[in-house]
Formats: sequence, structure tokens, C-alpha cells
Amino acid sequence: MAIYETVAILKPALSDAEAAEWMEKTRAALAKAGGEVVGHEVWGRRKLVHPIGKARDGVYLYLKYNAAPALIKKLSHDFSLDAAILRQVTMLAMERVLQEKPSKKKKKAAASEATPAPAPSAS
Repeated sequence: MAIYETVAILKPALSDAEAAEWMEKTRAALAKAGGEVVGHEVWGRRKLVHPIGKARDGVYLYLKYNAAPALIKKLSHDFSLDAAILRQVTMLAMERVLQEKPSKKKKKAAASEATPAPAPSAS
């Protein structure tokens, strides 16, 4: 089993309660089929960059779950039949390591420490 992430955009006509109900229904279907939900979030109603059909906004939902590849195929098929979904994408979750970028001040300080100061002249 691997960890997958799904982002779904639901139709804007759905209320927040209906979106939460869709999320719970999907979590229950995953659990029933042998998957395990690791995390989920409702990102809320957002404006779309490009219209999908006649919809100019949608309700964004995020799911992260542990599942077998066969379950992903079935879930993707179920999503394609669901009339509430405008778009969805499921991908294999990759472990991400965030690294802090050094600020310009830190770069200048490190550069000044690296260059030796000129030796005083003996006069």
C-alpha cells in the first residue's frame, strides 16, 4: 500500500455542509474498501483560473490516504461518475523536505567572513 493525495473541485452549487458530507462519504468508502485516511482538509470555495463548463468557482477538497493501487483505479472511476465533481486529480504522495533559503543578509555576512581582512601595513 502507498500513500496517495487527491484534490477534488466540487460544483459551486454545493453548500459547505454538502461538501463536508461528500468528504465523509468518500472517507467512509475508502475505509470500507481497505484504505486508511491519513489527512483531509476542506480548502473552501475559490475562484477558478479558467472556467470549467459554466462554473467560475468551485469547492476545493484535499484527501491524503493509504491505499492499494487497485483501490485508486476504482476510486478514480467512482469520481468520474460523481456529478458533484468538476475535476479531480490523484497522485502518489512524495515525501517533501523543506530547506530554508539563506537570506541576503546571511549571504553577505558569510561572504565577509570568508574573505580575510587586509593586513595592516608596517610603516
